[in-house]
Parts: sequence; C-alpha cells; structure tokens
Amino acid sequence: MSASQSNTFNPENRSRVKHTKIGVWDLYEDIPPQLEHIPGASQVEKILEVRQNVPYLWRVMKEIVSIENCRLLVLATVLLQLLIGLVPAMLLWYSGQMLGLIQRTVSTCTVDKAFLICIAIGHLAWKVARRIMYLCLFQIRPLLEQRIRQHFDQHLFRARARLDLPTSEDPAVQHQLKNAMPSNGQRVAVSAWNNCLFLLRATTKVASQIGIHVRLLHEQPNGMLLATLIFVMAWIDQAGAFYHVWAATTKNKDYLRMQGYKKLVEDFQYRKELVAGNLAETLTSWFKTSARRLGDNEGHFHELCPIFNPKRSKWELVTMLAEPLGDLPKIVITWFAADHPSSIPVTVASLHLIEQTVADVTYELQQIYLESKGFARELADIRALHDISQIPNKIIDGSEPFPEDTQKVKSGIALEFRNVSFRYPGSGSYALRNVSFKLLAGQLCVIVGSNGSGKSTILKLIVRLYDPEEGAILLDGRDIRTLKLHDLRQAISVLFQDYTLFPLSICDNIGLGDPQHAGDDERIARATELGGTSEVIARLPEGIDTYLTRPVKDLYGDLPAGTHTIFGRRVDYSSLCTAGDMSSVANMGLSGGQMQRIAVARTFMRSVVSEETKVGLLLFDKPSASLDPAAEHDLFSRLRKLRGDKTMLFSSHRFGNLTRHADLILYMNDSVVVESGTHDRLLTGNGEYARLWELQAETFR
Repeated sequence: MSASQSNTFNPENRSRVKHTKIGVWDLYEDIPPQLEHIPGASQVEKILEVRQNVPYLWRVMKEIVSIENCRLLVLATVLLQLLIGLVPAMLLWYSGQMLGLIQRTVSTCTVDKAFLICIAIGHLAWKVARRIMYLCLFQIRPLLEQRIRQHFDQHLFRARARLDLPTSEDPAVQHQLKNAMPSNGQRVAVSAWNNCLFLLRATTKVASQIGIHVRLLHEQPNGMLLATLIFVMAWIDQAGAFYHVWAATTKNKDYLRMQGYKKLVEDFQYRKELVAGNLAETLTSWFKTSARRLGDNEGHFHELCPIFNPKRSKWELVTMLAEPLGDLPKIVITWFAADHPSSIPVTVASLHLIEQTVADVTYELQQIYLESKGFARELADIRALHDISQIPNKIIDGSEPFPEDTQKVKSGIALEFRNVSFRYPGSGSYALRNVSFKLLAGQLCVIVGSNGSGKSTILKLIVRLYDPEEGAILLDGRDIRTLKLHDLRQAISVLFQDYTLFPLSICDNIGLGDPQHAGDDERIARATELGGTSEVIARLPEGIDTYLTRPVKDLYGDLPAGTHTIFGRRVDYSSLCTAGDMSSVANMGLSGGQMQRIAVARTFMRSVVSEETKVGLLLFDKPSASLDPAAEHDLFSRLRKLRGDKTMLFSSHRFGNLTRHADLILYMNDSVVVESGTHDRLLTGNGEYARLWELQAETFR
C-alpha cells in the first residue's frame, strides 16, 4: 500500500519510500508513482525598449565564456544548438527528395532504387543524430548552468555584502537588487543564457526550413497559397501536469551555511550586525570556500533533479530508435510505390508534407515571439545585475588607520560627542539634537531615558551605521569620519537592542562574533559559558549545531493529511501548496531571554574571550531587555568583571545595578541630553533622573 493510500508519509520507511541522493539533496518518493517532468507555463510580458540594455547582455555572454572550465562546454552547447536547429531543414529536404522520386516514378514508371535507399538511410541517420545530440545536450546543460549560476551568485553576493546601512535602506537600491533576483527565483544570467540559446536554435531552424520549404512549394501546384492558409490557421496548445507524493531535504552543512550566508546578506534585518561587525569580507570568503567544497553538487533541488532519472539508462536504446522507426510505414509505402506508382496519390502526400512543415515553422515563430517578449524584460534585469556592483555607498570610507597603537586600545578608547545632531533618512524630526558629552578611556557610561529619546541612535552613530548631520564624533581625539571604516568597526563591539540571530547554526552565530576565530571550538565554548547559554544549548536536539531557523526549505509533494511531522520538524499544512514547495519551521521553544543570551555570547566572543582582541570600546543597547531581574544582575556582574580596562557604553530603561557603578550617566529625553553626571551627583541634584530613580525604587518596596 502506498503512502497516499495509508494516509501517512514516512521518509524512513524503506519498504514504501524510495530514497535518491541528488547533489546535496535527499529525495524521498512514494514507490508507486514515477517522477515526471512538469513543464512550467510561459509568461507573456510586455515588450520593453531593449536597445540600451543589449551591451549588458554582450558583457554577460563574454563573462560566461571567461568562466573557468566553461569554454569547452559553451562551444559544445552552441554547436549542438546550431546542428539541432538545422536537422528539421535536412529532414524536410529528404522528404522533398522522396516526393520528387515518387512523382518521377509515377510519370516514368521507373524508380531509382539506389537513390531511394540513400534517401531512406540519410533520413534515418539525421533523426538518430538529432537524438544523440539531444542526449549530449542533456548531459552538458545542467553542468554548464550550474557553473554559470555559481559564478554570478558570487558576483551578486559580493555586491550585496558591500552595501552599508543607509544605502541598503534606499528604496531605489532595494528595487535594483530585486531586479537582479526576480521573484520567480530564476537566476538572471542563466535565464539569459538559455534564452540566447533558444533564439539561436529557433532562428536557425526557422530560417533553414523556410529556405528549403519555399523551394519545395514552388514545385507543387498552388503550394504557396496552401502554405499561407495553413500558416494562418495553425494553432498549437500544450498542457499537462502530474503530481505525486514526495519530499526532499538536505543536511549538507556547507549548503546550509551558503543559504544562511545568502539570507544574511540579502535580508535587511541583518544589515546592522553585518556592517558593524565588519563581516562582508569574511562572509564572502566563507561563501566562496563552501561553494568550492560543494563543487557541482551544489544547487537548488529543482535545478538538480532533472539530471537524475534512475530508469533512463534502461530505455536509452529504445528511446533513441523510437522516433526514427516511426517513419518506417512511410518508407514501406514509398517502396511499394516504386512497383505500383499509380496507387499512391502524390498530391495527398504533398499536402501532408506542407501541413507538417508549415505547422512546425508556425509553432517556432510563435515561440520566438513569446520568448522575445520575456527576453526583453530579462535584458533590463541583466543591466540591474551589473549595475549593483557600481552602487556607491553613502557612508564614505576614511583614509586614516586606527588605532595608531594597537596595544593602547586594550586600555580603552576615549569617546567624545561635540554638538551632534541627526535625523534618520526620510524623517523630519531629530533623533538627536545638539548632543555633547565626553567619556575617558576605560570609563563606563550608561545612557538612560524613555523610548525614542535617542539612546540607541548614539550607538549607531559611533559605529558609523549613519553619519550625523551636524557636529563631530571623536575617538581618541580623532574624527571618526577620517578613520578607515574597517579599522573603526574592528575596534568596537556592539550588541543592539533589536539584535538578530543569523540563519546559521548556534555555533556559527556565536563564532561570527570573532570571524578570525570562528572555527575555534574552545573559544566558542568559553563565549557560550560567559553568555549563560550552555544549559539552554545542551537541551536542544542538535546542541550547538542546532539551526533555530533553517535557511533551506524542506520540499514536499502531495503529502497525506495524516503526516504531521517529517524530518523531525512539524508540517505546516497551511503553507502547503500544489506547487510542492513549503517550509517547516523548527520550533525550539526558546524564550526571548534565551535568544538574547545567544546574541550576548556572540558579543563576548568578539570582545572578551580573545586575548588578541583589538576591541577597546564595548557598546550595549538595552542588553537586558528580555532578561528577568536575576539574569540581568548576573549579566551586569559578569560584564563589569570581564571588560577589563575597556571603555563601555550602555543604553538602558532601568536604573540600579548598572547606574550605581557608572562613571558617567546621561539622562536623555526628546532627543537631547537633559542631565549628566554620576549616580550620586544626579540624586543630589533632585532632577528628572532622581525622580525616576525614586519612582522605580517604589515598585520594589
């Protein structure tokens, strides 16, 4: 009984489910049905002006030819497409010769048997050759497409990774990035390559057939008129689909990481950590390394699946001979016509030939018309693919190295704001107005205030996620706009309030706190312990290798309704669609505080664990927002002990544990610093800080 009949689908049941390894994917199929290709429907788009985009297509074609290990594949593919396009014309020529032989036989009552044999052999030989060429193309095409996709994926990854926060927030830039990766998921370069090949083959086929056909029609009575009528009335309609129970997943670590790296670079929610952590170069290098390790096994399931067909080899010889043998009755009838020419109506045979060839040419012209419309749109996408590498960042890089003394940075970095004002892009109101304060090297500063007062904005400006409109920010007396961005961010460790966990394993999430030592298990274990996450991680099914959010979707066919879990994850039937593509989310049941501890562990990995660290300034944006009072007290105690001589800046809603030990407290309200000083000084001042301190203290009495 099949999975569908038993109302469940269990990939581990080897008696009912067939397992196939396809690249990095594991495909599980219900045994009774057979996998069949489901062609996609053509999408008709409006014809666009393409003249200005054609040079970009030429650049893509030249770049494809220059890809390592692709030249021979490109040459073979182009040659095969040209030859395949010429085959119909050759078959038409042989058919015309055969009709001419029949006409001469009817007229003279004699037959040139040697010529007939040559025609028959030539006709069969070209059909067999076409079949062989298709088989060769079938083997070459997936490998070539994969290498093209990998090359341009790296181009797109590098272009996305280098964008700073203000640039990536720009709607025009986001639209440009979207055009470089259309919503249908098809890679622009691969799609353009395939369309060029189609147009090459179809144009060759149509031009050669028309040339041969016009010559043949002139030899037939009213042939051109008949061909015109058939051309006008020709209509081809194709449809078909087949579904069956199946599922696919991947456990390949390199592939999972690559998809995680892509999401990390593409999704805006990760941009702050990516920019502030100087992760662009590291992630690009890791992406290339994973791609190199995977080689030709890397690819999306629907790209790799057509390469493998377990039953294909068994029927290879049969399918090769099926089409040529289909014309055997025509050859036999023609042979009998040699002895009884008057029994075969030559005009009927001519009509059949005209109908067949004109319908074929009509179909090809329709396909060229439809594909050229979509191709016009793809030319614009190709231009977007090239232009994104030229998008200028809005944060201008400085030229001066920092720090001048790498040993001195371990004793902290002096920080000063001088009359800084700032508004977020598109906002009319100030997030900061004329803010000034000075923090000496090694001091602890706590910024307190209500939501929207500007606390988090101060931290974002320090790492140059944005630049102020007015005033200056100085580190060790130097304007941060003159410093090299990489050096500046390398000297700072920051944890934002709206932190994000990357779509990678917990191990990789923590390791990215210090990319140079991300593979050091001992350091990661130490950071995990300092972050207070060891016990939480130990309870997870895959420990520190657990993915809290899988970057790769599990794929399904028509799963029976009784299947509630698969691959150890819950099936969300609300997301199941007939296209057979959905994701299952692993709900690990972690609280907000536990997730925040993982983010804190990542910060410890960068700023505390390594003795070789160049970090001298620690920034924490409400690091205890999701923690209970006990966990908050524990976190602050560890931070004070472990920071050493580093300068530390906190923003917080709460008063107490941290503010008591601060060298400087900034109380902010409505984008300005209202009060500043130590805890004791602000209490004796009886200002707004003292009032709020007493208000919070009342809740614990």
